[in-house]
Amino acid sequence: MLLTIDVGNTHTVLGLFDGEDIVEHWRISTEARRTADELAVLLQGLMGMHPLLGEELGDGIDGIAICSTVPSVLHELREVTRRYYGDVPAVLVEPGIKTGVPILMDNPKEVGADRIINAVAAVELYGGPAIVVDFGTATTFDAVSARGEYAGGVIAPGIEISVEALGVRGAQLRKIELARPRAVIGKNTVEAMQAGIVYGFAGQVDGVVNRMARELADDPDDVTVIATGGLAPMVLGEATVIDEHEPWLTLIGLRLVYERNVSRT
Repeated sequence: MLLTIDVGNTHTVLGLFDGEDIVEHWRISTEARRTADELAVLLQGLMGMHPLLGEELGDGIDGIAICSTVPSVLHELREVTRRYYGDVPAVLVEPGIKTGVPILMDNPKEVGADRIINAVAAVELYGGPAIVVDFGTATTFDAVSARGEYAGGVIAPGIEISVEALGVRGAQLRKIELARPRAVIGKNTVEAMQAGIVYGFAGQVDGVVNRMARELADDPDDVTVIATGGLAPMVLGEATVIDEHEPWLTLIGLRLVYERNVSRT
């Protein structure tokens, strides 16, 4: 079994693969102050009762792949793999790891590991040209060329950040539930804010993707647009440009990178 861990700024997503199939997944909050020992206890609690794994931490796990946008968490996860999974091959995505995707950026090292991993999975699953829209703490748009290269991207404030900003900076506004409103024209303040978030972000996605596609390909219709991230379902039914929804895109990419860096012999 392969354990994949995608550490984002707000949430950490874990997936358990049996071959190419993801058989279990979990989502937890990202806490930069957790120690390696605390993370190990958390992993044991999540995996301890899974029928495909043993009762002890590490039983049934024969590989680990990790990417992180939070350096302090990556440091502690490195310690987890050393102390608790010492005999298990582990791949931590960082400069020097083989991904198979050339990075056409001024400084390739500044691109988030999760964005490169998403590009790896997009090339494998859909080919290029493609655009990955990842709805997380930030909404990121990542372009993959027809030759499978990471061509660059766009970073915009995420849905949750925008909701929090409205609640903090608006004197008569408050934090609201992220939910689809009854109609575009809200009949109360909550519905009006929900409409602004859902339809505003849908319009943002359509506008940004259309502009990127015109730069990325001679025929923009050749570009496959893939949505991922925990908040993607909020806009899936409203954004017109999205072709595919793959909630486990980053975990699939981690599996692929693991396979490219660990010998099967």
